[in-house]
Amino acid sequence: MKKNMGTIDKTIRIIIAIVIGVLYFTNVISGTIAMVLGVLAIVFVATSFISFCPLYLPFNINTCKKKN
Repeated sequence: MKKNMGTIDKTIRIIIAIVIGVLYFTNVISGTIAMVLGVLAIVFVATSFISFCPLYLPFNINTCKKKN
């Protein structure tokens, strides 16, 4: 897998995952929406750690800085 996520992209995904976690543990969200957002948060964290997003491939998106 070729990396296709930059630092800013990864940081934004981690922040969104943290916000979802806080909303869940403070009981602001619950039920089905909490489950869906929880899965999304897990995917965001996983893709951030491996620096690869499979959804970027079909759209040819790459947020990594180019090496000179």
